Amino acid sequence: MKVVKGRVIDTETRCVHYSTAVDVVAIQFACCHDFYPCYKCHDEAVEHERTQWSKTAFEQQAIMCGVCKELLTIHQYLKADQCPHCYVAFNPNCSLHNHLYFDC
Repeated sequence: MKVVKGRVIDTETRCVHYSTAVDVVAIQFACCHDFYPCYKCHDEAVEHERTQWSKTAFEQQAIMCGVCKELLTIHQYLKADQCPHCYVAFNPNCSLHNHLYFDC
C-alpha cells in the first residue's frame, strides 16, 4: 500500500479538510509523486508549488481508492463515479477541483 501523507484522519484516506463518506481517494501529485488526500493537505505539508498532471500522463496510476487501496489511472478516475474494483462511491464534487490536479 502507498503511504498517504497529510492530515489523514482514518484508514480510508479522509482528511481534516474532506471527511464525508465519499471522500475516499488519495492523489499522487505530479510535482513530488507523493500521495495526499487533497490539495490542501499537500500545500500545508510542502514548500513547493503544485503542478498538474499533463494529458500525456493520464495513463499514470496516480489515484488510490482509500477503501480497497487499488490504484487507478488518471483517465479511469476522471471517468468514474465509483471505484471500478470495490464499487465504493467517489465524491462527485471532487470534479470541481480537477483543474488543480490535472490538465483537463
